[in-house]
This record gives sequence, structure tokens and C-alpha cells, in this order.
Amino acid sequence: MDDQLALRIQLFLEGGQVRPEVAEFVTDELRSLAADGRPVTEDTAGMLTSHLMMALTRLLNGEPIEQFLTDDQVAAELAGHPDAVERARAIAARAAQRLGAALPDSEINFLAMHLAVLAQRPAA
Repeated sequence: MDDQLALRIQLFLEGGQVRPEVAEFVTDELRSLAADGRPVTEDTAGMLTSHLMMALTRLLNGEPIEQFLTDDQVAAELAGHPDAVERARAIAARAAQRLGAALPDSEINFLAMHLAVLAQRPAA
């Protein structure tokens, strides 16, 4: 993870937009992606980072996360990226276990889309 991405997480945390446990969880997941050879930088994973931190924070705050009208389209696009879907489900399972935040299928699909795009980037 590069310094700019770490700064993004720090700014979300210092601004009170995310809980410390969410920032720690997302940081751990980004480090895991980087350890697997993924290019985890502000440029490649900034949107993934923000999306996951905000979704987990909304869940922990008891705010609803609505299903998107495009879920079927997203699921169809993900059919060609089973590794991204599997990893997104694994991240969601760890979030449920560590944080008590159960991501709905809609959020898991969008997480998988971010991961599919990341997987297409050249390895670090």
C-alpha cells in the first residue's frame, strides 16, 4: 500500500467518517491484497478503499444499505471473474466475523467489481 492510500484511510479516520476498527480491517485487507502481488495504490485501490470503508461504517451505524437496480447486470459482468467474487465473499465473511457487519449481496458484488479491476492491473 502506498503512502497516498494510507493517507486516504487516515483522513477518513481523523475526519470521523469511519470507526477505527473499520480502518484497521480495511488496512489489513489491502495489505493482504498487496501480499498476493496486487498493485495496491491510491490510483488502483482508492475507490475500493473508500467504498468498503463507507459500506462497513454504514452497517455498523445501523444505516440501511439498499440493493441496487443494476445488481443483475453487475452479477452478469462478474461471471467472468470468479476469483474476484470468491475473494469478495471471503472479505465479507471476515467483516462479519471481525466487525459484525454483514455486507449484503449488492455490496459484495460491487466489492467484487473493484477486485476484478484490480486483478487486471499488472502485478506490483
